[in-house]
Amino acid sequence: MNFPEHVAIIMDGNGRWGIKKKKSRNYGHSQGVKTVEKIIEEATSHNIKFLTLYTFSTENWKRPKKEIAFLIYLLEKYIDQQLDKFIKKNIKLKIIGSLNKFPNSLKTKLLKAEKLTKNKDKIQINIALNYGSKEEIIQSVKNLIKSSININEKNITKNLYTKNIPDPEILIRTGNRFRLSNFLLWQASYSEIFFVKKLWPDFTKNDFKKIILKFKRMRRNFGGLK
Repeated sequence: MNFPEHVAIIMDGNGRWGIKKKKSRNYGHSQGVKTVEKIIEEATSHNIKFLTLYTFSTENWKRPKKEIAFLIYLLEKYIDQQLDKFIKKNIKLKIIGSLNKFPNSLKTKLLKAEKLTKNKDKIQINIALNYGSKEEIIQSVKNLIKSSININEKNITKNLYTKNIPDPEILIRTGNRFRLSNFLLWQASYSEIFFVKKLWPDFTKNDFKKIILKFKRMRRNFGGLK
């Protein structure tokens, strides 16, 4: 059986869920946070060591300013509410992406959370913020050129945001969309991808569990024959 070490998730459909419920997109985003908490708990129960959540992409800056402001507020609120729990539950928090566009208040809280949880080892939660995979790969290559290091697969991998993190065996996308949206393009080259019709706030622990169990039974040849 396959035992996944790293699961990555594109948490799509929050805004549409809010509209579907005859409320606002922001209401959908706030409900999506509750799903995050449930899935972290379920991932931990399966002894998954890395969970990467696509939280805010480089393309999300195109959204209305009020929605962006609310998402930043939600992030700050989430860190305020969850940091002590992360510490008590032995959860490590890691940010992948660039924080340069975010307000100092959020950056300060995120960096503090990283520092206070850096030695935790039950599970590592990677929050992808202002993350774009194409830019990540380009920056990795630039770093190699600047340092006069050979450009090869191993060295590019070592200069990504996800250095020291194993590639995800599983990539889940909710929201009934069938694309990767510039997420972990390098790292997901051999990920098993599961597209889910449900919008993110409707995604349950049981949905997650079913995917893990299906993955465990899969035959993975990586281009070879067995």
